[in-house]
Amino acid sequence: MPLQTPRPRIAGLRAALGRRLRGSPLRLPRFRRFYFGSIATALGFTMHATVAAWLMATLTPSAFMVALVQTASTGPALLMGMIAGTLADIVDRRLVVMATQALLLGSTLVLGVATLAGLIEPMSLLILTFLTGIGFVFYMPAQQAMINDLVPRPDLARAVALGAVAFNVARAVGPALAGALAAWIGSGSAMLASALFFVVMLVALRGWRPVAHSIPGAPETLFSGLRSGVRYLRHSPPLQSAVVRNLAFSSCASSLWALLPIIARDQLQLSAGGFGLLLGFFGAGAVVGALWIPRHLQRVALNTVIVGGILAWAAAILVIAFAPWTALAIAGTSAAGAAWVSVHASLSAGTQSSAPAWVRARAVSTNLVAVQASLALGSIVWGAIATLADTRTALTASALVMLLLLLLTRRVTVTMGNDADVTTGVQLPELTLAIQPGADDGPVLIQIEYQVDAHDRQAFLRAVAAVEGVRRRNGASSWRIFRDLEDEGRYVERFVIKSWAEYTRQRARMTVAERELQQRVVKLHREGVPIRISRLIGVERFDA
Repeated sequence: MPLQTPRPRIAGLRAALGRRLRGSPLRLPRFRRFYFGSIATALGFTMHATVAAWLMATLTPSAFMVALVQTASTGPALLMGMIAGTLADIVDRRLVVMATQALLLGSTLVLGVATLAGLIEPMSLLILTFLTGIGFVFYMPAQQAMINDLVPRPDLARAVALGAVAFNVARAVGPALAGALAAWIGSGSAMLASALFFVVMLVALRGWRPVAHSIPGAPETLFSGLRSGVRYLRHSPPLQSAVVRNLAFSSCASSLWALLPIIARDQLQLSAGGFGLLLGFFGAGAVVGALWIPRHLQRVALNTVIVGGILAWAAAILVIAFAPWTALAIAGTSAAGAAWVSVHASLSAGTQSSAPAWVRARAVSTNLVAVQASLALGSIVWGAIATLADTRTALTASALVMLLLLLLTRRVTVTMGNDADVTTGVQLPELTLAIQPGADDGPVLIQIEYQVDAHDRQAFLRAVAAVEGVRRRNGASSWRIFRDLEDEGRYVERFVIKSWAEYTRQRARMTVAERELQQRVVKLHREGVPIRISRLIGVERFDA
């Protein structure tokens, strides 16, 4: 009988786990495999970056060269981030993810083998790290956008939040694991170990069929998709707010990531094991922050969480900068880990909750570009300051600049989007056309005529002004409202779109919230008078 007692316990654990997963997207097998593959990829990438930074610290005493490792790892986002997001929105995302895993696996294996063979030197280390960064920057937007294909709409918000928290935890835990492995089995073997994590996603995606995304009109090209992504960001206040917060925080936070190997080696006189210990407590703080976020975001405004995380990071950096003992530095890195996840997981959740599916990968890529570009360029700045002065001066300066930027951007507010902001597929009236234009015909001039009573005119002008951002971010290159000088109550809304295909895409991109803004305008139109809509195609002189 005693030998059978573990079975009820195991059954009880399974039942408890089942209850925990019942309301979670992790109950879905495909999402669960994809989710663990995503964690493994994040662990592999952050482990690679950490081992590379420590390896550079052993190859050269230059703080600037050590900081360049982070620049090489994150720099591709500055050069290719928007291209990566556009590609993920217009081609099979599964193939993009698999191709990037192959690149990440190959470059990491080569670097590990070269390190073990004693062939690695600073320049080759930077080149291979740069290749790994390219793979990761093309992976991230595709991975984030694939979540929409794996979970039903009611689970989407939880799946996005779950993915954001898990990635940031992996980004914090990965360096700690890499530091421990580097101290135990050496940098080369630790690099090979990090390469194994990229295999997990390849296994998770094996046998999956591509998901067809129906896009009205002619499919977007890479260039037109890139242009529409930039245009959407330009006219989307929620995404702009997230990018501003990201730039202000990440550009200063890059100082710790760039200089932590130098802090461990010179300021605290630690070995690779001590470096791993610092990163381990950073990861522990990140886990605490990750457990705190989901519950508090339901009760605390998103912007409040972000501002609190920024203040906590600045305080933690000052503690690390002036820490004479390892124990105090550990306390600082733990607090920094919690602050890092609080800020970035919140920004990621805000970005994805505010972008509709057709542009979500490009929205993710703008977030990625903001983070990675800030880390890349910030590393150069703080590395140069540390070389000219010392690491303490560089860290202190980064904390003070962060507080100054927080003060300057105090009016920037990051908020969570809702279902109406991202739900597309609004039913619009069918187009009845005497002539069917081609996909490339254009430009297209849309003219909408309203009749507005005198007592409604101010309300109408306010309502129609709110529509401008909708028109522009969904495809309009120009927009204007005109008043008829001969008919006092007649107003004409006019906007131009580059091609007929882009116009049909604009109609399909309309969200519930955008439709509601247009309905406010329609309600102020004079009752009993039909709204007249004209659609005109540009004609060249030789077409006559």
